[in-house]
Amino acid sequence: MAFMEDILVPIFICVVLPVLIILIVMNARKHEVSRKTEVALKAIEAGAPIDPNFFKTAKKKESIKERLLGQLTGACITFLMGVAFMVANFMGWNPSGLHLFSVAGGVMIAIGIGLFISFCVSRKMLAKEIEAEENDLANKQE
Repeated sequence: MAFMEDILVPIFICVVLPVLIILIVMNARKHEVSRKTEVALKAIEAGAPIDPNFFKTAKKKESIKERLLGQLTGACITFLMGVAFMVANFMGWNPSGLHLFSVAGGVMIAIGIGLFISFCVSRKMLAKEIEAEENDLANKQE
């Protein structure tokens, strides 16, 4: 019985789960398009003009500040995962005699520090652009 669990769980996680996620996303998109089609057909039947941009997907423009905060979040997550791997290695939770946790932890810590340095440099370089975006947003709200 344990043999079946050893085979079925990875197959479920690696095959069935991604297929289900793709099916759910595609079904949601299909439902959205069919809903818009129904609205457009009713508008045509009523003789109302249709906006040409009606079927375009609305893409939210991400501001520079939001991109930088995403980069900072990635840096923090990567760094903390590296620290967790190092702690796991030093606490003896490494099942094999190899020190793969310490190697992976060191690499992740280095990547996290690199992303944080990139965030700091980008924040200084893009300070004027961030301020201009904030001023534009403030002017739009007034």
